[in-house]
Amino acid sequence: MALATMRSVVLDCPEPRKLADFYRELVGGEIAYADEDWVKLHVGGGWALSFQRADDYAPPTWPTGARPQQFHLDVTVDDIEASEPGVLALGATRHEVQPGIDDGDTFRVYLDPAGHPFCLCWD
Repeated sequence: MALATMRSVVLDCPEPRKLADFYRELVGGEIAYADEDWVKLHVGGGWALSFQRADDYAPPTWPTGARPQQFHLDVTVDDIEASEPGVLALGATRHEVQPGIDDGDTFRVYLDPAGHPFCLCWD
């Protein structure tokens, strides 16, 4: 038996509402709470993504560098070629490093507007 159930993943960022809006457009859901320092996005299945203001936030320098990635989000899309233009229009950027591209892996790495890495995955 588990000791706990998953409730929320919290991302530090300089602008919580801006990043919450990005992820709301990417994965859906509803803003359940928002103030200057904290925004909670209910994404379904009892999960939430929350965004916490960090005035001294600096994005990870993945895959190497002084500020390593500590985690990333994977989201599933039906068609990567159809989905990529939409995610770029939301404010994401495609990362220059694509570790699985030559291995036939089914993911691409992007950076959200605050610089957090995330992957679009497909089957």
